[in-house]
Amino acid sequence: MKTILNLMLVCLFSTMIFAQEKPVKIVFDVTSSDTKVHESAIRHIKLMSEAYPNSKFEMVMYSGAYKMVVKEESTVSEDMAALAKRNNVDFVVCQASLNYNNIEDSQLVIGVRSVPDGILEIINKQGLGWGYIKEAK
Repeated sequence: MKTILNLMLVCLFSTMIFAQEKPVKIVFDVTSSDTKVHESAIRHIKLMSEAYPNSKFEMVMYSGAYKMVVKEESTVSEDMAALAKRNNVDFVVCQASLNYNNIEDSQLVIGVRSVPDGILEIINKQGLGWGYIKEAK
């Protein structure tokens, strides 16, 4: 009987410890020009930022994903602008990709900021212990 009681107590305490949310930091890598990938990436960051409000999420867009952040071309501009208002969500785009495609900062979705290099941004985040998710087809 004593063994069963001890086992139950261990299970109870284990459940309580593992049930507590440990904040995480995740960087999402988006390079695709496919709007379905853009929509999926936004859906992922939306659901995760709601489910884990104490965690941090950053989406880095570069290469073919530059259209994702251009107000007039993006299929996710409204969702992105709304999510950018959250304290735990950040959207960044590679300035080199913008320059290559002749995109001005005034054309960006509200709440999106540029960084000099998207790949370097991801590497720096990983160096700080951020998890990594590649959004792709």
